[in-house]
Amino acid sequence: MSDVTEDMVRRRAEHNEGEISSLEEVSLHQQDIQRIQHLDRWCRDLKILYLQNNLIPRIENVGRLKKLEYLNLALNNIEVIENLEGCESLQKLDLTVNFIGHLSSVESLTHNIHLREMFLVGNPCTEFEGYRQYVVASLPQLQWLDGTEISRSERIRASQGLDRVRMRVQEQEREYLRRRAKEREDAGNKERRAGLEGHGSTDTKSRPPSAEIDEEQKEWEFWHTPCSFTPESRLEAHRHLEEERKAKEREGEKKKPKAPRTLITADGRVLNVNQPRYEPILTINTDPDLRAVPFRHMDTSLMDVDVQPTYARVTVKGKIFQVVLPAEVKPDSSTAQRSQTTGHLVLSMPRVGLATHHITKKRRFKTSSLLSLCRKSGVPERLEVDPGKHMALDLANIVSRQSAKEGPLESPRRAPPAPSGQSSPSQGFVDDPDVPPLI
Repeated sequence: MSDVTEDMVRRRAEHNEGEISSLEEVSLHQQDIQRIQHLDRWCRDLKILYLQNNLIPRIENVGRLKKLEYLNLALNNIEVIENLEGCESLQKLDLTVNFIGHLSSVESLTHNIHLREMFLVGNPCTEFEGYRQYVVASLPQLQWLDGTEISRSERIRASQGLDRVRMRVQEQEREYLRRRAKEREDAGNKERRAGLEGHGSTDTKSRPPSAEIDEEQKEWEFWHTPCSFTPESRLEAHRHLEEERKAKEREGEKKKPKAPRTLITADGRVLNVNQPRYEPILTINTDPDLRAVPFRHMDTSLMDVDVQPTYARVTVKGKIFQVVLPAEVKPDSSTAQRSQTTGHLVLSMPRVGLATHHITKKRRFKTSSLLSLCRKSGVPERLEVDPGKHMALDLANIVSRQSAKEGPLESPRRAPPAPSGQSSPSQGFVDDPDVPPLI
Protein backbone atom coordinates (compact mmCIF):
# COMPACT_ATOMS: atom_id res chain seq x y z
CA MET A 1 0.00 0.00 0.00
CA SER A 2 1.30 3.43 -0.89
CA ASP A 3 0.49 7.12 -0.70
CA VAL A 4 0.44 9.69 -3.47
CA THR A 5 3.96 11.15 -3.63
CA GLU A 6 5.43 13.92 -5.71
CA ASP A 7 7.87 11.52 -7.35
CA MET A 8 4.98 9.24 -8.34
CA VAL A 9 3.14 12.11 -10.02
CA ARG A 10 6.27 13.49 -11.68
CA ARG A 11 7.10 10.12 -13.25
CA ARG A 12 3.68 10.19 -14.89
CA ALA A 13 4.21 13.69 -16.26
CA GLU A 14 6.77 12.73 -18.91
CA HIS A 15 4.50 14.07 -21.66
CA ASN A 16 4.54 17.42 -19.81
CA GLU A 17 8.34 17.43 -19.46
CA GLY A 18 8.04 16.43 -15.81
CA GLU A 19 6.23 19.63 -14.80
CA ILE A 20 3.29 18.92 -12.50
CA SER A 21 1.98 22.42 -11.78
CA SER A 22 0.51 22.74 -15.29
CA LEU A 23 -0.42 19.07 -15.63
CA GLU A 24 -3.90 18.52 -17.13
CA GLU A 25 -4.03 14.70 -17.07
CA VAL A 26 -2.51 12.15 -14.72
CA SER A 27 -2.98 8.38 -14.42
CA LEU A 28 -2.43 6.80 -10.98
CA HIS A 29 -4.20 3.50 -11.51
CA GLN A 30 -3.08 0.20 -9.94
CA GLN A 31 -0.78 1.85 -7.38
CA ASP A 32 -2.41 0.44 -4.20
CA ILE A 33 -3.25 4.01 -3.15
CA GLN A 34 -5.36 4.25 0.01
CA ARG A 35 -5.91 7.99 0.17
CA ILE A 36 -6.30 10.85 -2.31
CA GLN A 37 -3.96 13.62 -1.21
CA HIS A 38 -1.73 16.47 -2.43
CA LEU A 39 -3.20 16.53 -5.95
CA ASP A 40 -5.41 19.54 -5.21
CA ARG A 41 -2.26 21.52 -4.28
CA TRP A 42 0.23 20.20 -6.81
CA CYS A 43 -1.95 19.95 -9.92
CA ARG A 44 -4.52 22.74 -9.85
CA ASP A 45 -5.06 22.56 -13.63
CA LEU A 46 -6.05 18.88 -13.73
CA LYS A 47 -8.83 18.06 -16.18
CA ILE A 48 -8.59 14.24 -16.24
CA LEU A 49 -7.72 12.11 -13.21
CA TYR A 50 -7.44 8.30 -13.35
CA LEU A 51 -7.47 6.58 -9.94
CA GLN A 52 -9.09 3.27 -10.83
CA ASN A 53 -8.10 -0.09 -9.32
CA ASN A 54 -6.72 1.20 -6.02
CA LEU A 55 -7.81 0.83 -2.37
CA ILE A 56 -9.34 4.29 -1.86
CA PRO A 57 -12.16 4.24 0.75
CA ARG A 58 -13.25 7.90 0.52
CA ILE A 59 -13.53 10.69 -2.04
CA GLU A 60 -11.54 13.57 -0.56
CA ASN A 61 -9.08 16.37 -1.33
CA VAL A 62 -10.41 17.03 -4.85
CA GLY A 63 -12.72 19.95 -4.08
CA ARG A 64 -10.17 22.56 -5.22
CA LEU A 65 -9.79 21.00 -8.68
CA LYS A 66 -12.05 23.55 -10.38
CA LYS A 67 -11.08 22.47 -13.91
CA LEU A 68 -11.56 18.73 -13.35
CA GLU A 69 -13.82 17.30 -16.08
CA TYR A 70 -13.38 13.51 -15.75
CA LEU A 71 -12.78 11.55 -12.55
CA ASN A 72 -12.31 7.77 -12.71
CA LEU A 73 -12.56 5.99 -9.34
CA ALA A 74 -13.64 2.56 -10.57
CA LEU A 75 -12.60 -0.56 -8.62
CA ASN A 76 -12.00 1.09 -5.25
CA ASN A 77 -13.56 0.79 -1.78
CA ILE A 78 -15.76 3.90 -1.88
CA GLU A 79 -19.07 3.66 0.01
CA VAL A 80 -20.40 7.24 -0.16
CA ILE A 81 -20.46 9.88 -2.92
CA GLU A 82 -19.16 13.05 -1.27
CA ASN A 83 -16.81 16.07 -1.43
CA LEU A 84 -17.31 16.72 -5.16
CA GLU A 85 -19.26 19.97 -4.88
CA GLY A 86 -16.15 22.06 -5.57
CA CYS A 87 -15.45 20.31 -8.90
CA GLU A 88 -17.38 22.91 -10.87
CA SER A 89 -16.39 21.58 -14.32
CA LEU A 90 -17.05 17.88 -13.62
CA GLN A 91 -18.71 16.28 -16.65
CA LYS A 92 -18.08 12.54 -16.19
CA LEU A 93 -17.83 10.46 -13.01
CA ASP A 94 -16.96 6.75 -13.05
CA LEU A 95 -17.62 4.82 -9.81
CA THR A 96 -17.90 1.33 -11.34
CA VAL A 97 -17.53 -1.64 -8.94
CA ASN A 98 -17.28 0.15 -5.61
CA PHE A 99 -19.33 -0.41 -2.44
CA ILE A 100 -21.76 2.51 -2.62
CA GLY A 101 -24.85 1.61 -0.62
CA HIS A 102 -25.85 5.18 0.32
CA LEU A 103 -27.83 5.82 -2.82
CA SER A 104 -29.18 9.05 -1.36
CA SER A 105 -25.60 10.42 -1.47
CA VAL A 106 -26.03 11.04 -5.21
CA GLU A 107 -28.00 14.15 -4.26
CA SER A 108 -24.66 15.74 -3.32
CA LEU A 109 -23.99 16.02 -7.07
CA THR A 110 -26.96 18.35 -7.62
CA HIS A 111 -24.66 21.40 -7.68
CA ASN A 112 -22.40 19.88 -10.35
CA ILE A 113 -24.46 21.42 -13.13
CA HIS A 114 -22.10 20.26 -15.91
CA LEU A 115 -22.30 16.58 -14.94
CA ARG A 116 -23.52 14.69 -18.02
CA GLU A 117 -22.46 11.06 -17.50
CA MET A 118 -22.12 8.78 -14.47
CA PHE A 119 -21.38 5.06 -13.93
CA LEU A 120 -22.53 3.15 -10.84
CA VAL A 121 -22.49 -0.37 -12.29
CA GLY A 122 -21.37 -3.04 -9.81
CA ASN A 123 -22.34 -1.12 -6.65
CA PRO A 124 -24.82 -2.49 -4.08
CA CYS A 125 -27.12 0.48 -4.66
CA THR A 126 -27.86 -0.65 -8.21
CA GLU A 127 -29.78 -3.60 -6.73
CA PHE A 128 -32.20 -1.31 -4.93
CA GLU A 129 -35.74 -1.19 -6.20
CA GLY A 130 -36.25 2.10 -8.04
CA TYR A 131 -32.48 2.79 -8.32
CA ARG A 132 -32.47 4.23 -11.81
CA GLN A 133 -35.67 6.21 -11.35
CA TYR A 134 -34.29 7.78 -8.17
CA VAL A 135 -30.97 8.81 -9.74
CA VAL A 136 -32.61 10.22 -12.89
CA ALA A 137 -35.07 12.27 -10.83
CA SER A 138 -32.40 13.48 -8.37
CA LEU A 139 -29.94 14.67 -11.05
CA PRO A 140 -31.87 16.53 -13.78
CA GLN A 141 -28.61 17.61 -15.49
CA LEU A 142 -27.59 13.97 -16.09
CA GLN A 143 -27.87 12.71 -19.69
CA TRP A 144 -26.29 9.22 -19.45
CA LEU A 145 -26.47 6.71 -16.59
CA ASP A 146 -24.51 3.44 -16.68
CA GLY A 147 -23.93 3.82 -20.41
CA THR A 148 -27.67 4.24 -21.24
CA GLU A 149 -29.03 7.57 -22.44
CA ILE A 150 -31.79 9.17 -20.36
CA SER A 151 -34.73 10.04 -22.57
CA ARG A 152 -37.09 12.95 -21.95
CA SER A 153 -40.04 10.62 -21.29
CA GLU A 154 -38.02 8.65 -18.74
CA ARG A 155 -37.13 11.83 -16.89
CA ILE A 156 -40.78 12.88 -16.75
CA ARG A 157 -41.89 9.49 -15.38
CA ALA A 158 -39.08 9.50 -12.79
CA SER A 159 -40.01 12.93 -11.45
CA GLN A 160 -43.69 12.02 -11.11
CA GLY A 161 -43.18 9.25 -8.53
CA LEU A 162 -40.06 10.62 -6.83
CA ASP A 163 -41.52 10.86 -3.30
CA ARG A 164 -42.65 7.24 -3.23
CA VAL A 165 -39.33 6.00 -4.71
CA ARG A 166 -37.33 8.08 -2.20
CA MET A 167 -39.10 6.44 0.72
CA ARG A 168 -38.48 2.98 -0.71
CA VAL A 169 -34.80 3.78 -1.28
CA GLN A 170 -34.37 5.00 2.30
CA GLU A 171 -35.82 1.75 3.65
CA GLN A 172 -33.42 -0.31 1.56
CA GLU A 173 -30.51 1.88 2.66
CA ARG A 174 -31.26 1.24 6.33
CA GLU A 175 -31.38 -2.49 5.69
CA TYR A 176 -28.10 -2.32 3.81
CA LEU A 177 -26.43 -0.35 6.63
CA ARG A 178 -27.44 -3.01 9.14
CA ARG A 179 -25.81 -5.69 6.97
CA ARG A 180 -22.68 -3.59 6.61
CA ALA A 181 -22.39 -3.15 10.37
CA LYS A 182 -22.57 -6.91 10.80
CA GLU A 183 -19.95 -7.44 8.06
CA ARG A 184 -17.57 -4.97 9.71
CA GLU A 185 -17.96 -6.73 13.06
CA ASP A 186 -17.26 -10.15 11.51
CA ALA A 187 -14.24 -8.79 9.69
CA GLY A 188 -12.86 -7.30 12.92
CA ASN A 189 -13.26 -10.57 14.79
CA LYS A 190 -11.60 -12.49 11.98
CA GLU A 191 -8.69 -10.08 11.93
CA ARG A 192 -8.18 -10.40 15.68
CA ARG A 193 -8.17 -14.19 15.44
CA ALA A 194 -5.67 -14.04 12.61
CA GLY A 195 -3.46 -11.77 14.71
CA LEU A 196 -3.45 -14.22 17.60
CA GLU A 197 -2.57 -17.11 15.29
CA GLY A 198 0.18 -15.05 13.75
CA HIS A 199 1.78 -14.37 17.16
CA GLY A 200 1.75 -18.10 17.92
CA SER A 201 3.45 -19.10 14.67
CA THR A 202 7.06 -20.22 14.58
CA ASP A 203 9.87 -19.56 12.17
CA THR A 204 9.73 -21.44 8.87
CA LYS A 205 13.17 -22.95 9.48
CA SER A 206 12.04 -24.72 12.66
CA ARG A 207 8.68 -25.89 11.33
CA PRO A 208 8.23 -29.62 10.92
CA PRO A 209 7.07 -30.99 7.53
CA SER A 210 3.53 -31.31 8.87
CA ALA A 211 3.46 -27.54 9.52
CA GLU A 212 4.39 -26.85 5.90
CA ILE A 213 1.51 -29.08 4.78
CA ASP A 214 -0.80 -27.12 7.09
CA GLU A 215 0.37 -23.86 5.50
CA GLU A 216 -0.42 -25.19 2.04
CA GLN A 217 -3.83 -26.30 3.26
CA LYS A 218 -4.51 -22.85 4.73
CA GLU A 219 -3.44 -21.23 1.49
CA TRP A 220 -5.83 -23.39 -0.48
CA GLU A 221 -8.67 -22.71 1.96
CA PHE A 222 -8.05 -18.96 1.86
CA TRP A 223 -8.63 -18.74 -1.90
CA HIS A 224 -11.40 -21.35 -2.14
CA THR A 225 -13.56 -20.41 0.86
CA PRO A 226 -16.56 -18.29 -0.22
CA CYS A 227 -16.80 -14.85 1.38
CA SER A 228 -18.81 -11.66 1.02
CA PHE A 229 -17.56 -9.06 -1.43
CA THR A 230 -16.82 -6.19 0.94
CA PRO A 231 -14.10 -3.56 1.35
CA GLU A 232 -12.71 -5.64 4.23
CA SER A 233 -12.43 -8.82 2.13
CA ARG A 234 -10.75 -6.89 -0.65
CA LEU A 235 -8.20 -5.44 1.79
CA GLU A 236 -7.63 -8.88 3.29
CA ALA A 237 -6.87 -10.39 -0.12
CA HIS A 238 -4.49 -7.52 -0.86
CA ARG A 239 -2.64 -7.97 2.45
CA HIS A 240 -2.39 -11.71 1.83
CA LEU A 241 -0.80 -11.14 -1.56
CA GLU A 242 1.59 -8.58 -0.06
CA GLU A 243 2.70 -11.05 2.62
CA GLU A 244 3.31 -13.72 0.00
CA ARG A 245 5.36 -11.31 -2.09
CA LYS A 246 7.48 -10.23 0.87
CA ALA A 247 7.99 -13.85 1.95
CA LYS A 248 9.25 -14.72 -1.52
CA GLU A 249 11.60 -11.74 -1.43
CA ARG A 250 13.00 -12.86 1.92
CA GLU A 251 13.50 -16.39 0.62
CA GLY A 252 15.22 -15.02 -2.45
CA GLU A 253 17.61 -12.99 -0.30
CA LYS A 254 18.45 -16.02 1.83
CA LYS A 255 19.18 -18.25 -1.12
CA LYS A 256 22.79 -18.28 -2.23
CA PRO A 257 23.38 -17.13 -5.77
CA LYS A 258 23.94 -19.96 -8.17
CA ALA A 259 27.46 -20.54 -9.42
CA PRO A 260 27.95 -19.62 -13.07
CA ARG A 261 27.45 -22.49 -15.48
CA THR A 262 30.68 -24.13 -16.65
CA LEU A 263 31.03 -23.70 -20.40
CA ILE A 264 34.70 -24.62 -20.82
CA THR A 265 36.54 -26.85 -18.36
CA ALA A 266 39.86 -25.99 -16.78
CA ASP A 267 41.69 -28.24 -19.24
CA GLY A 268 40.13 -26.39 -22.22
CA ARG A 269 37.44 -28.91 -23.12
CA VAL A 270 34.28 -27.27 -24.50
CA LEU A 271 31.00 -28.60 -23.10
CA ASN A 272 27.59 -28.93 -24.72
CA VAL A 273 25.15 -26.69 -22.83
CA ASN A 274 21.41 -26.36 -23.45
CA GLN A 275 19.91 -24.08 -20.78
CA PRO A 276 16.94 -22.93 -22.92
CA ARG A 277 16.21 -26.61 -23.73
CA TYR A 278 15.98 -26.17 -27.48
CA GLU A 279 15.96 -29.00 -29.96
CA PRO A 280 18.48 -27.88 -32.60
CA ILE A 281 19.12 -29.57 -35.93
CA LEU A 282 22.82 -29.86 -36.79
CA THR A 283 23.44 -30.93 -40.39
CA ILE A 284 26.87 -31.63 -41.90
CA ASN A 285 27.14 -31.46 -45.69
CA THR A 286 30.03 -29.41 -46.98
CA ASP A 287 29.73 -27.00 -44.03
CA PRO A 288 28.34 -27.40 -40.53
CA ASP A 289 24.81 -25.97 -40.53
CA LEU A 290 23.05 -25.34 -37.21
CA ARG A 291 19.32 -24.79 -37.69
CA ALA A 292 16.25 -24.02 -35.59
CA VAL A 293 18.04 -22.76 -32.50
CA PRO A 294 15.52 -20.43 -30.72
CA PHE A 295 11.77 -20.07 -30.91
CA ARG A 296 10.69 -18.64 -34.23
CA HIS A 297 8.52 -15.84 -32.75
CA MET A 298 11.28 -14.45 -30.50
CA ASP A 299 12.65 -11.00 -31.25
CA THR A 300 16.14 -10.96 -32.79
CA SER A 301 17.35 -8.33 -30.30
CA LEU A 302 17.08 -10.95 -27.53
CA MET A 303 19.66 -13.21 -29.20
CA ASP A 304 23.46 -13.07 -29.18
CA VAL A 305 25.53 -15.39 -31.37
CA ASP A 306 29.22 -16.26 -30.88
CA VAL A 307 30.93 -18.63 -33.35
CA GLN A 308 34.37 -20.00 -32.50
CA PRO A 309 36.50 -22.47 -34.51
CA THR A 310 35.37 -25.48 -32.48
CA TYR A 311 31.97 -24.46 -31.01
CA ALA A 312 29.00 -22.17 -31.47
CA ARG A 313 27.26 -20.33 -28.63
CA VAL A 314 23.83 -18.70 -28.72
CA THR A 315 22.59 -16.61 -25.77
CA VAL A 316 18.81 -16.20 -25.66
CA LYS A 317 17.36 -14.00 -22.87
CA GLY A 318 20.33 -14.76 -20.62
CA LYS A 319 20.21 -18.52 -21.22
CA ILE A 320 23.14 -20.16 -23.03
CA PHE A 321 22.95 -22.74 -25.78
CA GLN A 322 26.40 -24.10 -26.70
CA VAL A 323 27.22 -26.94 -29.08
CA VAL A 324 30.58 -28.48 -29.96
CA LEU A 325 31.12 -28.65 -33.72
CA PRO A 326 32.36 -31.87 -35.34
CA ALA A 327 34.86 -29.98 -37.52
CA GLU A 328 36.84 -26.76 -37.31
CA VAL A 329 35.08 -23.81 -38.98
CA LYS A 330 35.91 -20.27 -40.06
CA PRO A 331 34.29 -17.79 -37.63
CA ASP A 332 34.99 -14.78 -39.89
CA SER A 333 33.08 -16.36 -42.79
CA SER A 334 30.16 -17.66 -40.72
CA THR A 335 26.71 -16.11 -40.97
CA ALA A 336 23.72 -15.98 -38.64
CA GLN A 337 20.31 -15.08 -40.05
CA ARG A 338 16.59 -15.72 -39.50
CA SER A 339 14.85 -18.08 -41.89
CA GLN A 340 12.41 -16.29 -44.19
CA THR A 341 9.95 -19.19 -44.05
CA THR A 342 10.09 -20.55 -40.47
CA GLY A 343 11.66 -17.66 -38.56
CA HIS A 344 14.26 -19.93 -36.92
CA LEU A 345 17.84 -18.83 -36.41
CA VAL A 346 20.20 -20.50 -38.90
CA LEU A 347 24.00 -20.51 -38.44
CA SER A 348 26.07 -21.32 -41.54
CA MET A 349 29.74 -22.03 -40.77
CA PRO A 350 32.22 -22.90 -43.57
CA ARG A 351 34.65 -25.65 -42.70
CA VAL A 352 38.37 -24.88 -42.57
CA GLY A 353 40.37 -26.20 -45.60
CA LEU A 354 37.32 -27.26 -47.60
CA ALA A 355 37.83 -24.84 -50.51
CA THR A 356 41.60 -25.60 -50.82
CA HIS A 357 40.88 -29.30 -50.85
CA HIS A 358 38.58 -28.95 -53.84
CA ILE A 359 41.04 -26.77 -55.80
CA THR A 360 43.76 -29.40 -55.35
CA LYS A 361 41.47 -32.13 -56.60
CA LYS A 362 40.51 -30.15 -59.67
CA ARG A 363 44.10 -30.09 -60.85
CA ARG A 364 44.60 -33.82 -60.41
CA PHE A 365 41.38 -35.34 -61.77
CA LYS A 366 39.77 -35.31 -65.17
CA THR A 367 36.44 -33.63 -65.85
CA SER A 368 34.37 -36.75 -65.22
CA SER A 369 36.22 -37.44 -61.96
CA LEU A 370 35.83 -33.82 -60.91
CA LEU A 371 32.06 -33.87 -61.51
CA SER A 372 31.79 -37.10 -59.55
CA LEU A 373 33.71 -35.51 -56.68
CA CYS A 374 31.45 -32.41 -56.73
CA ARG A 375 28.30 -34.52 -56.71
CA LYS A 376 29.54 -36.48 -53.68
CA SER A 377 30.58 -33.37 -51.77
CA GLY A 378 27.50 -31.33 -52.66
CA VAL A 379 29.46 -28.60 -54.54
CA PRO A 380 27.54 -27.18 -57.54
CA GLU A 381 28.86 -28.34 -60.91
CA ARG A 382 30.61 -25.65 -62.94
CA LEU A 383 32.10 -25.55 -66.46
CA GLU A 384 35.84 -25.00 -66.11
CA VAL A 385 37.84 -23.27 -68.90
CA ASP A 386 41.62 -23.46 -68.96
CA PRO A 387 42.82 -20.08 -70.21
CA GLY A 388 46.31 -21.49 -70.89
CA LYS A 389 45.17 -23.48 -73.91
CA HIS A 390 43.04 -20.99 -75.87
CA MET A 391 43.91 -17.34 -75.52
CA ALA A 392 42.21 -16.22 -78.78
CA LEU A 393 39.31 -17.35 -80.92
CA ASP A 394 40.38 -19.60 -83.86
CA LEU A 395 38.05 -18.65 -86.70
CA ALA A 396 39.57 -21.20 -89.14
CA ASN A 397 38.56 -24.14 -87.06
CA ILE A 398 34.98 -23.10 -86.16
CA VAL A 399 33.62 -25.53 -88.76
CA SER A 400 35.42 -28.84 -88.84
CA ARG A 401 36.87 -29.90 -92.20
CA GLN A 402 36.20 -33.34 -93.59
CA SER A 403 38.83 -35.45 -95.21
CA ALA A 404 39.74 -34.74 -98.86
CA LYS A 405 37.90 -37.86 -100.08
CA GLU A 406 34.55 -36.95 -98.50
CA GLY A 407 34.15 -33.46 -100.00
CA PRO A 408 34.24 -29.81 -98.90
CA LEU A 409 33.63 -28.22 -95.47
CA GLU A 410 30.69 -29.35 -93.34
CA SER A 411 28.08 -26.67 -93.55
CA PRO A 412 24.28 -26.66 -93.46
CA ARG A 413 24.29 -24.01 -96.21
CA ARG A 414 24.27 -24.93 -99.94
CA ALA A 415 27.81 -24.92 -101.35
CA PRO A 416 28.48 -22.51 -104.26
CA PRO A 417 29.03 -24.05 -107.71
CA ALA A 418 32.60 -24.90 -108.48
CA PRO A 419 34.24 -22.60 -111.06
CA SER A 420 35.25 -23.96 -114.43
CA GLY A 421 38.47 -25.77 -114.62
CA GLN A 422 38.01 -27.22 -111.15
CA SER A 423 36.58 -30.47 -109.84
CA SER A 424 32.98 -31.39 -110.67
CA PRO A 425 30.17 -30.89 -108.14
CA SER A 426 29.67 -33.48 -105.49
CA GLN A 427 27.43 -36.45 -106.04
CA GLY A 428 23.72 -35.64 -105.91
CA PHE A 429 24.17 -31.98 -106.90
CA VAL A 430 21.23 -30.59 -109.00
CA ASP A 431 21.74 -27.39 -110.98
CA ASP A 432 18.50 -25.36 -110.82
CA PRO A 433 18.33 -22.93 -113.81
CA ASP A 434 15.94 -20.59 -111.91
CA VAL A 435 18.60 -19.85 -109.30
CA PRO A 436 20.84 -16.96 -110.45
CA PRO A 437 24.55 -17.65 -110.43
CA LEU A 438 26.57 -16.55 -107.44
CA ILE A 439 29.09 -13.77 -108.11
